[in-house]
Amino acid sequence: MNDGQLIDLFLDMMAAERGAAKNTLDAYRRDLEDMSLRLSSHGTEMIEADTRHLEACLAEMAREGLAASTAARRLSATRRFYRFLLSEGTRSDDPARSMSGPKQGRPLPKVLSEKNVDALFEAADRLDGARGLRARALLEILYAGGLRVSELVSLPLNAIARSESAIYVTGKGGKERLVPLTPPALEAITAYLAVRETHLPKAKPSQKARAQRFLFPSSSAADGHLTREQFARILKEIALAAGLDPKKISPHVLRHAFATHLLANGADLRSVQALLGHADISTTQIYTHVLEERLRTLVETAHPLAKR
Repeated sequence: MNDGQLIDLFLDMMAAERGAAKNTLDAYRRDLEDMSLRLSSHGTEMIEADTRHLEACLAEMAREGLAASTAARRLSATRRFYRFLLSEGTRSDDPARSMSGPKQGRPLPKVLSEKNVDALFEAADRLDGARGLRARALLEILYAGGLRVSELVSLPLNAIARSESAIYVTGKGGKERLVPLTPPALEAITAYLAVRETHLPKAKPSQKARAQRFLFPSSSAADGHLTREQFARILKEIALAAGLDPKKISPHVLRHAFATHLLANGADLRSVQALLGHADISTTQIYTHVLEERLRTLVETAHPLAKR
């Protein structure tokens, strides 16, 4: 079998046995196809490559100036791919097993100030009609719940648990979590639902039926719901209207703002982990710089010795 066929088999396994989401599978495909192309330029294929070949590819990435995080992700995908080949008996060894990834610092997440978030909401309020009500609802849910953008745009219509003032969110690996919403977010959703029909497809009944299932339907997207790219454009428009640099505003930046502002105002790390849908607390620990700053301020202002 060639590399393309082996990659397809690996992705089929990830989808069937691990329940990997479409975005995850797409990322694996891009990383593995890139590695396959690089190995081909070195005169070999993934089925035959040894550790020296893989190390040469990593060195090539470094020379190209590829971000260490990107190279590390490609190596991680390659490791998982070779473990699959080993388990299937397609290979008798794992050439990636002994390899270490490129060293990378762990940058602090880009965060918006609470003042900037307020400016975004004020700008969203100035958008007219059904479009403006949808933008406000999207923004409220994203910031009130800290959702990933893929979770936000694909929310089913029945995700809203009105009796509990919350939404059910299906995250990575199909894990479901209950995310409480603020009163302003619930009000924004109610206002948007009154005009939601205007965003449904007008043409084919099959398209409309598919879109009806989603809280944020789209008249143009193949999946029936608003796409990540469409929401990113909406967010950039709001950022410009708010007088903020649109290059510094993204759905993920707002997710970071949600977590950071919660911690800065007294939330504990475990609660934030649950709300973000992180499987491991170590993923959430990137926000500990906020806790450290809050604790230092507390000691400096409240400790008796600090007042002397």
